[in-house]
Amino acid sequence: MLKAGVLGAGHLGKIHLRLLNQSDKYELVGFYDADKTNAKNVEAEFGYKYYSSIDALIEAVDMVDIVTPTLSHYDCALKAIAKGKHVFIEKPITNSVEEAEEIRKLLAKHNLRGQVGHVERFNPAFIAIKDQIVNPMFIETHRLAEFNPRGTDVPVVLDLMIHDIDIILSVVKSKVKHVSASGVSVISETPDIANARIEFENGCVANLTASRISLKNMRKSRFFQKDAYISVDFLEKKCEVVKMKDAPENPGDFDMILQNAEGIKKQIYFDNPQISNNNAILDELETFAHAINTNTKPIVTLEDGTEALRVAHQIINCFN
Repeated sequence: MLKAGVLGAGHLGKIHLRLLNQSDKYELVGFYDADKTNAKNVEAEFGYKYYSSIDALIEAVDMVDIVTPTLSHYDCALKAIAKGKHVFIEKPITNSVEEAEEIRKLLAKHNLRGQVGHVERFNPAFIAIKDQIVNPMFIETHRLAEFNPRGTDVPVVLDLMIHDIDIILSVVKSKVKHVSASGVSVISETPDIANARIEFENGCVANLTASRISLKNMRKSRFFQKDAYISVDFLEKKCEVVKMKDAPENPGDFDMILQNAEGIKKQIYFDNPQISNNNAILDELETFAHAINTNTKPIVTLEDGTEALRVAHQIINCFN
């Protein structure tokens, strides 16, 4: 079992603490939080050991789980790496691409493992469908959330849209060619609603919408590719595949057949892949333990987190 310590005991930090405590892959050593009152309350309520300094906690563990506000990710990661510790960093990896690149290089130099908390990669609906997403040419994503002041220290692109950026970059095997976007600040100092268009060198186009002032929550993505339409509902954990194949010579009474202007007939059929329930946050933490123990590549690498951040900043730069 790897000794784990958590930096940050806010809303998400508490979830990480609970899951690490449950996991048979980790021994939860304790946590640090800059807010002493909150830290004492968490210690009293849950019994996790509170360390009064970051350095003392880092010394005591093998893996540091960074769940602090984004602006402090860089400093926390540097301290952990300097002590030879593996790091799990919540998304977005850091505040700037330069910081992310430095963390990535330092981890490689010290032969340490790092993973970024892009948790939607572990969503059971996406896991069930991802192998069927092959060379998509148009992608549409909607990630809408009811207002919550917790994320407003960063633009909606870094708070919400970055989830979809990472998913898109994981399935489109091509470089980004062009980014255009618009964003509107409604209640925060930074944009609360954003729409972005990402064009790839292979011709794929992705259209992303994110809002944190919606009346209802939605997290849906649609992937269009040759002879298939795939939809993933990350919130409801559902997915659907609509495929087309050459129509049979003698279709059955209930077969759905389409005929185009050239007279080519296609049969439409539906596939609902089996979805296995899981705890996505627990899975991302435990697969990271596996990567450390086997010295293999984590599922969401520092490179992945850096590229998602790079594209996010290209989108944000369009607002200025």
